[in-house]
Amino acid sequence: MTSATCAFPVQFRQPSVSGLSKITGSLYISNGIAANNKLMLSSNHITTVINVSVEVVNTLYEDIQYLQVPVADTPISRLCDFFDPIADHIHSVEMKQGRTLLHCAAGVSRSAALCLAYLMKYHAMSLLDAHTWTKSCRPIIRPNSGFWEQLIHYEFQLFGKNTVHMVNSPVGVIPDIYEKEVRLMIPL
Repeated sequence: MTSATCAFPVQFRQPSVSGLSKITGSLYISNGIAANNKLMLSSNHITTVINVSVEVVNTLYEDIQYLQVPVADTPISRLCDFFDPIADHIHSVEMKQGRTLLHCAAGVSRSAALCLAYLMKYHAMSLLDAHTWTKSCRPIIRPNSGFWEQLIHYEFQLFGKNTVHMVNSPVGVIPDIYEKEVRLMIPL
């Protein structure tokens, strides 16, 4: 077991990809459709919605705070400019007993990357452990290669070492944690 599984109570979690995926007691990830579902928001007691996209428009519901992180899902987008402010905001919501929903269009790349940054900063997880944990809660996460490079740099800033590295592959530069998967897809 990785240390990621020790950071939170060990229990059976049913991963959700169409609804809200619970990452911690106060943090969820979803796609844009689920983020606009009033019943999902209220039944999960969401108090803050962070929209990490330029293309999804939120339906604004009373008693929910909304933040916009206008970043496109491209490898050249600077999501790293938001790592600290968004992690700090998620933490402050948690300190007030609130719950945050991070979402982008699909709940795969941008919201997942910000979730990983938060887990590194506030749960002292390595990038590898943060990814392992988040993927166990939401199996479809896959930040783009540019966001991975930014997360790797952020991990080094926080801890002075790296647990994930970018490597060359037949499909381009990828995080080493995807090497086995790529090898299975593309025999060398």
